[in-house]
Amino acid sequence: MDYKKSKAPKNTLTRDMNQLTEKVGNVYETVAIIGKRANQISNALKKELDAKLQDFSQPQDALDESFENKEQIEISRSYERLPKATLMATQEFIDDQLMFKTGSRDEQLK
Repeated sequence: MDYKKSKAPKNTLTRDMNQLTEKVGNVYETVAIIGKRANQISNALKKELDAKLQDFSQPQDALDESFENKEQIEISRSYERLPKATLMATQEFIDDQLMFKTGSRDEQLK
């Protein structure tokens, strides 16, 4: 998924928990689903950023020397401008883009 095209807001919004829990029926399960998806998004963004910044890494003999690369700084800033992973996950949950399975205890006993 291209996270740069996410429709998630960049600022935190107050959400109505009653609306969010309609799909699952439980506040805690809803938060767990959104939290797990946020972790997945965060890990994917970190891997993507690390892969892009790997091109700029240079073995340095002296730790005192620090080179500023404008492209590297611009890449880092573009990732900083993205909405937070929790906001993206919440927006995906609201837009019904997440697939999740919930099981009740009664179903597990049968």
